[in-house]
Amino acid sequence: MKKILLLTAILMANMLTVSAAKQKVTVDRIDPTDWFVGMKNSSVQLMVYGQGIRDAETVTTDYPGVVIDSLVRLDSPNYLLIYMNLKEAKSGTMTLNFKVQKKTIKKTFVLKDREMTGDKRQGFTIADVLYLLMPDRFAQGTASPNPSKGRGEVKHQYRVDRSAPSLRHGGNIQGIRDHLDYFCDLGVTALWFTPILENDSPDMMEWSTYHGYACTDYYRVDPRFGTNEDYRQLIDACHAKGLKVVMDMIFNHCGFEHPWVADLPSKDWLNLSDWLKQSGGTSDSRGTDFLQTSYKLTPVLDPYASEVDLRETTEGWFVSTMPDLNQNNPHLMRYLIQNSIWWIETAGIDGIRMDTYPYAFRKPMAQWMKELDEEYPNFNTVGETWVTEPAYTAAWQKDSKLSDINSYLKTVMDFSFQEKLDSAKHEQTDAWWRGMNRLYNSFCYDYLYPNPSSVMAFLDNHDTDRFLGDGQDSLALKQGLALLMTVNRIPQLYYGTEIMMNGTKAKTDGHVRKDFPGGFPGDTHNCFTAEGRTKGEQQMFSWLSRLLHWRQNNDVIIKGKMKQFIPMNGIYVIARQYQGKTALTIINGTTKPATMEVKRYKEVIGSAARVKDVPTGRYYDLSQDLQLKPRQTLVLSY
Repeated sequence: MKKILLLTAILMANMLTVSAAKQKVTVDRIDPTDWFVGMKNSSVQLMVYGQGIRDAETVTTDYPGVVIDSLVRLDSPNYLLIYMNLKEAKSGTMTLNFKVQKKTIKKTFVLKDREMTGDKRQGFTIADVLYLLMPDRFAQGTASPNPSKGRGEVKHQYRVDRSAPSLRHGGNIQGIRDHLDYFCDLGVTALWFTPILENDSPDMMEWSTYHGYACTDYYRVDPRFGTNEDYRQLIDACHAKGLKVVMDMIFNHCGFEHPWVADLPSKDWLNLSDWLKQSGGTSDSRGTDFLQTSYKLTPVLDPYASEVDLRETTEGWFVSTMPDLNQNNPHLMRYLIQNSIWWIETAGIDGIRMDTYPYAFRKPMAQWMKELDEEYPNFNTVGETWVTEPAYTAAWQKDSKLSDINSYLKTVMDFSFQEKLDSAKHEQTDAWWRGMNRLYNSFCYDYLYPNPSSVMAFLDNHDTDRFLGDGQDSLALKQGLALLMTVNRIPQLYYGTEIMMNGTKAKTDGHVRKDFPGGFPGDTHNCFTAEGRTKGEQQMFSWLSRLLHWRQNNDVIIKGKMKQFIPMNGIYVIARQYQGKTALTIINGTTKPATMEVKRYKEVIGSAARVKDVPTGRYYDLSQDLQLKPRQTLVLSY
C-alpha cells in the first residue's frame, strides 16, 4: 500500500507542476514559524508552502534591518525559499509582501530576542546521568492533550490500546511533568525523551509511530503528547529542579505523511532509486519503489567499501514508511540546521541526540555540527553510532585523527561497552578473553578517542533487549550499573532499569518498551513510590539511588583519572582518582567466591583501611585481602 501511495504522490506532484499556473496562489505555511535576532549567523531561510507560490514575482519587506538576499524556486510550484539577512534587524513583527498575479499577499513573521547568548547554554557532560524514556510509555498526565490544538489538525485518527505492544499507549508530556520529583529522588540529572515531534501517521497493528521516529512536522510537538508550549513548560520545570533535557532528532529520514513526500520540493529532496527518478514514478520489474538500507554502517568508513554497499547505507530507506532525506541538497540541510537551532532557542533544550547518525551523508552533517559548535560552544550533541568496535566509534568523535572528515560531533555512543557487557554477564571471567576481560579489552582502546570522557555508555536502550532479558538477575545488573556509573563515560539509563524492568525484542520492539508501572490510569502496581514497589524493586531502586546521588558533583568521577587492572582470579578492578581521593569499583566476575589480594592494588589503595561501600553503606577493610561473594560488586570511596 505504501509503495502505491509513494508512486501516486510523485505522479500527482508532476501533475501539479502543469496546472499550478491556473490555480489561485496561496501562502499556507512558513517554516520556521519565527526566528531570532542576534545570531552569529545572521542569515535565515524561510520555506514558504502554498499553492503556486513558487511563481511569486517578488517578495519584499520594509522592515528595518532586514535584507532579502535571494529567492529560490524549487521543482514543485508549491514551495518558495526566501533567504534573508537579519544582521541589522531588531525584534518585532515584520510583513512579507508576495507579489503574485498582479496582487499582493501579505504575511507577518515574528523576529524575537534571544533569551541568552549561545555561549551561555550548557550541554550535558560526564557530570550528568541521562535517563532515557519513551513519552508514550512512561506516564499519562491528568491533563489530556487536544489532538487538534496547534497549527492544523492531525489528519489521522489514533487509538490508545495498551494491550497492543505496537500501538499508542497514551503517555504524554504532562505525565512526565507529574513525576519530576521521581527523577530527583532517583538521582539522575538529565532526561532524554525519544522524539516528541508530530508523527501524524495512521495506526496499524504491524506498524505505529508511537516511538516518534517518523516525523511529519519538524516544528510541532505531536499533539497526542501536548503542545509546543507544554514542552517548553516541561523544560522550564525540569530546569527549576536541576534537570537537563536532551531532544531526540532525526535528520536521516522523515515520516511518509510529511507534506514533502506527497509534493516533493525538488527531485533530489529524497534519496530515490535511479529507476524511479528516470521513470517518473513507474514501477520496474522488481515491484519496489525505494532502495532498502542494508542497516550496515561499516561502508561509511571502510577504505575498501564498494559503491553499492556505501549507497545502500547512506541512500537506503529504513522502511517504506520512512523516506530517506538527501542531506546533500543544501536547501534541505539548511532547513534541518535551522530547525535544531530553533528548538534550542525556543524550548531551551540542553542537548541533542541525533538518531541514525552515520546513515546520513557525512559532510553536510559535519557542517551542521560545526555551525552548532560555533553558535553554542558549550552545548552538546550525541550521535547514534551503532558499530561495536571502538575504532569505528572513535572516528566519529570531534577532532578524530582516524577520519579524513572532522565530524565536529562531541559525543558518540559506546555500543562496544553495551555489547561486551551483554556478553560478559553470561560468562565466567577467565584469564584471557571472557567475562570482564571483554570490558577491560574494550577500554584498552580509549587512546583512539580524542575525548573518552565525552563518550556515552549504556546497558540498554529502546532499540536493544533490556539488560535483564526476560530474567531478574539483580547481581548482574548491579555489576553493569556500577561500571556504568564509575568509568570514564557519560552514563545513560533506560527507564525502568532502576526497578528491574525486563523484556526482549523476540516478538516485537514493544516488549522492551513496556509501560512504566503506575504511570497510567487503572495501574494497580505503582513504582513511582517506595510503598508501591515490590521488595526487590525497592532494593534495586535504593541501591542505585545511593550510587547516583554519590556521583552527583563528585570530582573523583567527573575529573578523576581512570586506571584499570587486568582481571585476576576473576576479579576486575577500576580506580578513579582525583586530588587524593579514590573511588574503587571491584567486581567478582564469576559465580564462585573469590579472593582479592589487596597488595596487587597497592598503587590505588595506598594506606586506606576501613572504607565504605557507597550503594550499601557497609564498611570493608582494605588492610587485608577481600573475600568476595559470587558476582559481588563493590564501589568503595575513600
